[in-house]
Amino acid sequence: MISCGGWSITGLVVRSLARLVAVMVEQPAASVTTILYRSGILPQNSVLGRFVHRGRSFDDDNPFFDFIVNFLRCLW
Repeated sequence: MISCGGWSITGLVVRSLARLVAVMVEQPAASVTTILYRSGILPQNSVLGRFVHRGRSFDDDNPFFDFIVNFLRCLW
């Protein structure tokens, strides 16, 4: 099994996916708004900025969140 800094790749993927799903279940509106806002689909203004989730679940070490945001940037 491939390991990365003591974590296996499978462990990193499962942990990232579990965190993303947990936040989407707990706060679906804030999660969708955050994904759309960071991908550039929603306008960058202060009114919509209030709805953007800035918690620890959307930090830079979540590869699934980054994948979704970058995928939407490519499509839009």
